[in-house]
Amino acid sequence: MKILALHCDYIKFKPLKKALKSAELEKDEDKERKIDECLVVFTAVESSDGIEIAKRLVENAKDIATQVKTKNIVLYPYAHLSSNLSSPDIAIEVLKEAEKTLKKDKEEYKVYRAPFGYYKEFELKCKGHPLSELSREINNEGKKPEINFPITKKEEKPLTAEDVKNLLRSISKSRLDTAKLKENDHRILGQKLDLFSFNEVAPGMVFWHNNGLIIYNELAEFWREMHRKNNYQEVKTPQIMDSKLWKISGHWDKYKENNFLTDYEKRIFLVKPMSCPGGILVFKNSPKSYKGLPLRVGELGVVHRCELSGVLAGLFRVIQFTQDDAHIYCTEKQMEDEVFNLLELVDLFYKKFNFDYAIELSTRPEKRIGDDKMWDLAEKTLKKVLEKRKVKFKINEGDGAFYGPKIDFHLRDSLGRTWQCGTIQLDFSMPERFEMTYTDRENEEKRPVMIHNAIYGSLERFIGILLEHTNGHLPVWLSPIQVRILSFTDRNIEFAQKIYEQLKEKGIRADFDFDSETINNKIRNAELQKIPYIIVIGDKEEQNNTLAVRIRGQSKPKFGVKIDEFIEQTLTEINNKMLGP
Repeated sequence: MKILALHCDYIKFKPLKKALKSAELEKDEDKERKIDECLVVFTAVESSDGIEIAKRLVENAKDIATQVKTKNIVLYPYAHLSSNLSSPDIAIEVLKEAEKTLKKDKEEYKVYRAPFGYYKEFELKCKGHPLSELSREINNEGKKPEINFPITKKEEKPLTAEDVKNLLRSISKSRLDTAKLKENDHRILGQKLDLFSFNEVAPGMVFWHNNGLIIYNELAEFWREMHRKNNYQEVKTPQIMDSKLWKISGHWDKYKENNFLTDYEKRIFLVKPMSCPGGILVFKNSPKSYKGLPLRVGELGVVHRCELSGVLAGLFRVIQFTQDDAHIYCTEKQMEDEVFNLLELVDLFYKKFNFDYAIELSTRPEKRIGDDKMWDLAEKTLKKVLEKRKVKFKINEGDGAFYGPKIDFHLRDSLGRTWQCGTIQLDFSMPERFEMTYTDRENEEKRPVMIHNAIYGSLERFIGILLEHTNGHLPVWLSPIQVRILSFTDRNIEFAQKIYEQLKEKGIRADFDFDSETINNKIRNAELQKIPYIIVIGDKEEQNNTLAVRIRGQSKPKFGVKIDEFIEQTLTEINNKMLGP
């Protein structure tokens, strides 16, 4: 069995039509239902499951409901989580049995079950805390199967030409089903603008094309530029590290089911799910003094989180992603100023992309590490800094990280949707667990405070949000192609080529279209690529040594534009990372 558990403000659902001929609706099940403040358990019963799996479903539902502190549980059949489904008869019996078992505890839970065997429409609002989205695989033994690493390998026969052809067919390009996607969906934009693709050989991992990698690299360089200005060092840590590191940090027990494991010389290793523990080892590599604090360190770390294939969604939900994971190591006296400066840095970042945002202060969760005295100080500090900066914020009780409270930033895009991206986390626990020290003025050893922070959160997800926020109309500095040059006729190609060379020499990302098509077709093709500036070179432009410039979003071109002035204006937009055109 596979489940996806979402902690939601609400879910609304309504059956539309039968998916199975045998499906029947019970009383009032044909009406739209809305359940507030609930745990929605999307469930796929698999061919290896029997009726006894219902007990395990109940145990997992109760476990998650307890962690997120809700009494309302919605059992929602969702076949898309698996490609190895059981028969409908077994699936409905499992769900009914789970519902019946949960309902026995009337005082503890209110249980709702969505109709089985029907196509349904649903709408939900998922909360943004770390436990609000959990995927699990359940078996009857009550635990995930152990990994069995083969000691010996069977000798494989050489592949025949037919074997190779069959393998090639199996890894053919993944096709995007656009039937249920909106026109501005980042997956459609990614395809139209040749930015990225996905393939079943690497589920949830992005194949960046040249155009998309330009956006990725520009955002990464902007991150580096801003962090260099704020005196951050950049590091890079290994992708695979011994499991003992993650046991010290607490991530092994907390997220074991969501990690990729491998072995090396009979030692279990984790593929890096986050960068913090590796960064701590860099800190511990040499003695530290109070004179070197605060020490600010950042990493654009590629991390992996195990997700069920059925919940992957373009750039928004991936297995491999790049996390802009930065850390500040400081004294207790320095931490208020450091958090205050971080708030200013985050504000500067989001304004650069024209994002509004809301702030939440998430406090201690039920399951946590560290003593209450530490949590009291950490929560008091974050609240004090937010009040000092005079920003509006909401308290989100119990949604902090397991090692410390945090400030979360929720972006609002042009479609009115909110996305949790940035975070600032105050951590006294990791320095304690890893025995991190620095020497103070009296040459005594003290523990530093660790401030985790991220602004993009996930670079991939941020790109997806930005594409939909702008409908692909990226600012000039981020546009893969900043200028396209079109020849009006073949006799204008030579002059147009000289303009192209001038732009390239100045570092402007330009290309050209000198095909023997009508100028209207060339303009239309450039507009479909959402290119900020289209330059048309005809006889008049060649004679006057000027340009005809079409600006994205404007219907009429500007004639008689001087070449040097256009280059200077474009470079100013790029270097200042302006929002236009």
